[in-house]
Amino acid sequence: MSAPVVIDFGPEICGSLPTASEREWLVTNGLGGFACGTIAGVLTRRYHGLLIAALPGVGRVLLVSKVDEILRYADRDYALGANRWSSDVIEPQGFQLIGQFHLAGSIPVWRYACADAVFEKRVWMQDAENTTFIRYELVYGSAPAELEIKVLVNCRDIHTTTHAEQWNTTVTPVAQGLRVIAREGAIPFYLLSDVAQAQGRREWYRNYNLAAERERGLDSREDHLLAGIFRARLPPGGSVTIAFSTDPAPPLENRTALAAREALDQKLLEYWIAAHPRASLEAPPWIWQMVLAAAQFPVRQRTSHESERWSILAGYPWFGEWGRDAMIALPGVALETGRLEVARSVLQEFPRFAQQGLLPNAFSENGLPAVYNSVDATLWYVEALRQYLALTSDLNVVRNVFDALAAMIDWYVRGTRYGIHMDRADGLLYAGEPGVQVTWMDAKVGDRVITPRMGKPVEVNALWFNALGAMASFASELGKPAKEYTRLAERVHLGFACYWNNDRQCCFDVIDGPNGNDASLRPNQIFAVSLQESPLSTEQRKQVVDICAARLVTPHGLRTLDAADANYCGQYEGPQSQRDAAYHQGTVWAWLLGPFVLAHLRVYGDPQRAFAFLEPIAHHLSAAGLGSVSEIFDGQAPFISRGAFAQAWSVAEVLRAWRACHDAGLRAKNVAKC
Repeated sequence: MSAPVVIDFGPEICGSLPTASEREWLVTNGLGGFACGTIAGVLTRRYHGLLIAALPGVGRVLLVSKVDEILRYADRDYALGANRWSSDVIEPQGFQLIGQFHLAGSIPVWRYACADAVFEKRVWMQDAENTTFIRYELVYGSAPAELEIKVLVNCRDIHTTTHAEQWNTTVTPVAQGLRVIAREGAIPFYLLSDVAQAQGRREWYRNYNLAAERERGLDSREDHLLAGIFRARLPPGGSVTIAFSTDPAPPLENRTALAAREALDQKLLEYWIAAHPRASLEAPPWIWQMVLAAAQFPVRQRTSHESERWSILAGYPWFGEWGRDAMIALPGVALETGRLEVARSVLQEFPRFAQQGLLPNAFSENGLPAVYNSVDATLWYVEALRQYLALTSDLNVVRNVFDALAAMIDWYVRGTRYGIHMDRADGLLYAGEPGVQVTWMDAKVGDRVITPRMGKPVEVNALWFNALGAMASFASELGKPAKEYTRLAERVHLGFACYWNNDRQCCFDVIDGPNGNDASLRPNQIFAVSLQESPLSTEQRKQVVDICAARLVTPHGLRTLDAADANYCGQYEGPQSQRDAAYHQGTVWAWLLGPFVLAHLRVYGDPQRAFAFLEPIAHHLSAAGLGSVSEIFDGQAPFISRGAFAQAWSVAEVLRAWRACHDAGLRAKNVAKC
C-alpha cells in the first residue's frame, strides 16, 4: 500500500514567490547526506543544495548547488529555474511556470506548464550513497523539446559560504558526463546522465542572495561555479536522468534508481504497517506522510572498526547527531515506525561513548571530541531502553548494556562532571555550574547562559525517578539485585514533594538553585505527568496539565515560558544572539506537544480530546518543511515556524502521541462493546 498524496499545491502556491520560497523540500540518503531547496527553486539558505555529501571524517559538504533548466519547445525558450540576486532582482522566474508540486511518497515532483506541454521533474537520493538523481520527463507535448541543464557546483562545509576565488578547478569529460575536482585536494565528484550530452565549463555565477541567512543576521551572499551544461532532446513521453555523485558509476539505467527509491518508501511503510496493523489502517493520510518523514533521521555512521552503527540526526538542514535528541526521538522514529534494527543498534552502541556516567550531548562531524554537557541524555537513554523492552521483550539488549548502564547510574549517585550529583538528603539530582548549560534549555550567548537552571530541574528528577524504576525492573528481569534502585526511587518519590508550588498549584521549574526555588511557569513539569511513573498525586497531575493547557499550549507545541512572565519573548528572529536569547524564553517547541498530549490523555482519559491538540500539525506539514515538522515556532500568532524545518523529536513525539490516542480510543470502544 503506497502513501496517499498529502502535500499537493497548484499555481496559487507555486506561482507566488513569497509562498513558494518559504516551503522547503528535503530528500536524504541514510548517511546524513541530503538535498533540499524551495519549491520555487530560489536558494534562500546556505544549506540548500542538490548534493550535500556526508563524508567520513570530514562532515557534510556542499558539492552541487543547483541547476537552472531551459526547455525549448514550440519555438520558445522556457527558463524553469529561479534565482534571487544580491540586487534583489529575481531572474529567471521559472516558478511562474509551475502548475503543480506534490510529494510522491518522499519524492518531490514538479510539473511545469509550457504552452500545451507538461514537463515533469523529480528529485531523490540513492540510499546509502552520496548520489542525487533528477529525472525529467516530457509527459505531454505535441512536438519534441530540447532541454538544457546548467549545473552549478561548490565545495564547502555546509555551515559556511563561498565567495569566488581562483580555485584550480578541473572539469574532465568521462563516460556519460563530467568529473569535477573543485579545488586542490578536494574529493572528486561526478555529473552524469543516461542520455544527455555534457559540456564542461568553469565560470563563476556571483552574488546569489540568501534571504533566510540575511534574516538570521548571517552572511547572505554566495557565489557558485558553473561546471557543466547538459543537453538532451526529448520526444513526447521521453525522459532524461541526471546524477550527481561521489560514485563514478551510479545506476543510470532507465527508471532503475527511481524504482529503488520508490521500493524503499514502500518498505518503510510496510515496517510501520507490520508493527501497528490496526493503527496504520485507521491512520489519517498525514500520519502516513510523517512515517516517511521519520525515516529521514536514522543514519548509518562509520565506527572506528570500519563497521557501521545507526544513529539519529537531530534535524535538517544544520543539526548533526545529538545524544539527548537521539534518545528522545528514538521511540518515535524507530519503535513507532517498526524499525527495530535501528533502535537496537542505537541502544547497543551508545553506552560505549559514556564518560563518567554521561552520554554525549553533541557529536562532532569532523573527528573532534564529543561534548558531554548534558545531565539528561543518560536518563533519556534509560527511558528509550525501557520503551524498547516493553515493545519487543528483547532482554538481550538490556543484558548487553546493563553493566555499563549500572555504572552510569552509580556515577550520578556519586557525582560527576558539571556539578551533577545525587543529593544525599532527598535523593534528587542536582546539576549545573556557572557558565555551563546542562539541561535541554541550553541556549548561550557568549559566556552568558540564558536559562542556567542550576539546581534540581523538575524534568531531570522526573526522569531520574523513572530511570531508577526502570533499572529496578531491568535488574529483576535479569536476575540481578534490584533493591538499591527501588530504595533510591522511593527516596526520590518522597523528595519530589518539594517541587509543589502551593501558590501557583503547579511545580517549581527548579528547586534548590543559587537563588532558591524558580517559580517560572515552564513546560518542563509536564514530564512529571507524561512519563510512565509519576511522582505526583492524581490531583497534582491534573493541575499541571490544566495550567500548561491554559498558559503554554499553542497549535504547534508548548511555549517555553508563560507569556505573562517579564522575561517572555514571543518572536524568534534577528541575529543569532537575539535568537538565542529567545530560544527558551517563550519560543514554542513542537516536540513538547507529544508529552503534553500523553499527560492530558493520562489525566482525562479522553483520546478524542487529546488527539485534537495534534490536529493542527496536519496543516503545518504543508507550510514549511514539506511533510515534516519544524523545530520551533514563534510564541504568538500566527506562530511562524522557525529553526530547523525538519526536526527528529518533533516528528517522533507527534507520532508517538498519535498512536497513544488511537490505541486509547480503540480500548474505549472495546470496553463499550463489552
